[in-house]
Amino acid sequence: MHILFVADPLSSFKIYKDTTFAMMREVQRRGHQVLACEPQDIVWQSGQQVTARVQQVRLTGLAEDWFDVQSVDEHYALKSADAIVMRKDPPFDSEYFYATHLLEQAEREGAKVFNKPAALRDHPEKLAILEFAQFISPTLVTRSADAIRAFHAQHRDIILKPLDGMGGMGIFRVKDDGLNLGAIIETLNRDGAQTVMVQKFIPAIEQGDKRVLVIGGKVVPYCLARIPQGGEVRGNLAAGGKGVAQAISARDQEIAEALGPALAKRGLLLVGLDVIGDCLTEVNVTSPTCFQEIFDQTGFDVAAMFIDALESAASKV
Repeated sequence: MHILFVADPLSSFKIYKDTTFAMMREVQRRGHQVLACEPQDIVWQSGQQVTARVQQVRLTGLAEDWFDVQSVDEHYALKSADAIVMRKDPPFDSEYFYATHLLEQAEREGAKVFNKPAALRDHPEKLAILEFAQFISPTLVTRSADAIRAFHAQHRDIILKPLDGMGGMGIFRVKDDGLNLGAIIETLNRDGAQTVMVQKFIPAIEQGDKRVLVIGGKVVPYCLARIPQGGEVRGNLAAGGKGVAQAISARDQEIAEALGPALAKRGLLLVGLDVIGDCLTEVNVTSPTCFQEIFDQTGFDVAAMFIDALESAASKV
């Protein structure tokens, strides 16, 4: 198989923890061909197919210089790949949005893309939880500063976050005293120009913000609890959280089994559910991570499970 990864520049990968790297390594281990491009490499012109400047790469097994470029095709037709894996990291900005449309055009031409471009657009990672409100903590989505203040008055200890943040960026906690609530609203809300998500604070964050992975509708038996460090309220690894792999709980399993099959039917081969305590907080579909941390700590090969699912899905499309 020829498997094309649409991703960030390969030179930017931190291969000791990068999930896309783990996928590529498993692809090569199975004897498949690893191809790579960036979203800006994708081109469509009337009368032609969607193409991209694509590198054929070989993983060297070295920590430095971890890949060799074997060849470059300046006009590779995306439908030529046996599978395309969209792994561009957030943010989900306008350029990401446009890339999904180009990939969707490639689908119309016969390309097989995972996660499905339309499903990526339909499941913004913070707002996707609204569909599954039975599993979430009290939540408010609004542009209204007055509504945010009323929510704080009701729940007393809240988390505020922008809808387009990633890695814990822009997340604030406001406790019972309401200290700096006005300034935080101004920062996030921008005078009513920007929608904000507000949630009741979940004390179980002390035990970690758990990343529960679902592959092809099936639940990975281990999650990664990202535990805040040094007085931080954020467990995100990018914000300094400590990742601790652990067996998923009965509640994690319940949530994942409720969401997983439905999301898989929509073309979401890989989903990362964020769970704090008993509550679902995000549905990550753009570039879910934590494969390597789970494997390193438990021995469970998440990348192998994913490539199994990818091979199966690609053969059925």
